[in-house]
Amino acid sequence: MADVFHLVDTPPSVEENALRVLVVGASGYIGSRVIPALLNAGHQVLAGARDTASLTKFWWFEQVTPVQIDVLDEQSTNRAITQETDAIVYLVHGMASDDFSQADRQAALNVRNSADTSAVRRIVYVSGIIPNVSTDDLSEHLKSRLQVEEVLSSSNATVITLRAAMVIGGGSTSYELMSQLSDRLPMTIVPDWMNHLVEPIAVVDLVDAIIRALEAKVSTRNYDIGGGEPLPYPDLIQRYTEEAEKERIQLPLGFLPEKLVAQVAAWIADVPSPTVKALMESLQHDMKAGDQYWKADLAKPNFQPLTVKESLRRSLNLPNEQQPDETKDPMQRWSSDPTWT
Repeated sequence: MADVFHLVDTPPSVEENALRVLVVGASGYIGSRVIPALLNAGHQVLAGARDTASLTKFWWFEQVTPVQIDVLDEQSTNRAITQETDAIVYLVHGMASDDFSQADRQAALNVRNSADTSAVRRIVYVSGIIPNVSTDDLSEHLKSRLQVEEVLSSSNATVITLRAAMVIGGGSTSYELMSQLSDRLPMTIVPDWMNHLVEPIAVVDLVDAIIRALEAKVSTRNYDIGGGEPLPYPDLIQRYTEEAEKERIQLPLGFLPEKLVAQVAAWIADVPSPTVKALMESLQHDMKAGDQYWKADLAKPNFQPLTVKESLRRSLNLPNEQQPDETKDPMQRWSSDPTWT
């Protein structure tokens, strides 16, 4: 596992097994961390974004080929996904609006159709863990993720879906929501519906799984990607406050409705409100890996994921403001992360 992504002065030479990888959602949090890892692995990176000017803030910008792509525009996906595209890393999730499900499905359809008329051999999609409940009982957020998985998996290409719960790392949306609420509230309110298991994974471990999924000798399938330490969400908050050296009392209030808690959390946190509501809704079920098969297929020999304690410690380690992003731990916040982090 690469703990720090170092700046490469020139793009890596093209190796025999190098791929031309289109990262759809390159300007997002996971995209910003996976692109340096792809470069270090010797792949050629096509950084896909609706507005390619948004990519100029990233330290790796000069080492990639910017590609304009609007996943809701079929002509745009056809132009972006060409015969020279070997693989796609799909990182698009529409939680920033109240009506995201239909847009998510259309985006997946456009990308799948364009991939099927090109030379794409592999698609890696990062989704959410799907609890073992009926589809009707899933949150709208998770229903949409599952729908996107089903659409993409019908592609002619091999499609590997990585299902992850909470991603720990400075700048990660779910991590920032937890940290901001913990930092700003004098106590932690714990409704009954929040007492479900969550199995976090460090962003560096998720990035490693993405890189290895591009070349894994497997057929279309999904993997639950977890760090191996499922724990109740209130316990995770307690772990965070301990590592942050903040004393917070937890107050159980079983009668509080989820929508009310989500609305209050949206007022307090800087995370966009629709995203807060979608994430809160997902806490109503256990979000833990159903198995650990990914370690056999997608991890290096003797691999051990970061513990929750170590993941939180590294995420809380604030770098010097003058330190360039390329020398920072990818678990830390980067200057290119959203301003609300």
